[in-house]
Amino acid sequence: MSNVELSTTEYDRHVVVALRGELDVADAASVTATLAPLAAGGRRVVVDLETLEFIDSSGLASLVRARQLARQAGSDLVLAAPQQQILRMLALTRLTEVFAVHARVAEAAGDVGRDRAPTAPPAASTAVLVAT
Repeated sequence: MSNVELSTTEYDRHVVVALRGELDVADAASVTATLAPLAAGGRRVVVDLETLEFIDSSGLASLVRARQLARQAGSDLVLAAPQQQILRMLALTRLTEVFAVHARVAEAAGDVGRDRAPTAPPAASTAVLVAT
């Protein structure tokens, strides 16, 4: 059984990926497989962590790998709205020095262009349950 749900919302200049539940070793490979093509696509990826309750080192590694792919494609992957426990894990592992971490998704999305809101209405919205 899957511990994490993943949904994506595509915007003109970026993609918002919301993670919900627990991201651990059981789901990290599936999350990496989902994030990889988004990150390599050349658009900025905003990972919404607001409803992510737990992350382990495997989950953190999947985010790091996706960021590497985004950077190789000339873009970036940023994190938004982490709960206190997730923010603590990012700080303990010093990943707050690697990722841009925003308090809210709108902040992270607004950092992409001139406006603080998405540049266009969502082009597509899909919800995917990541299964192992």
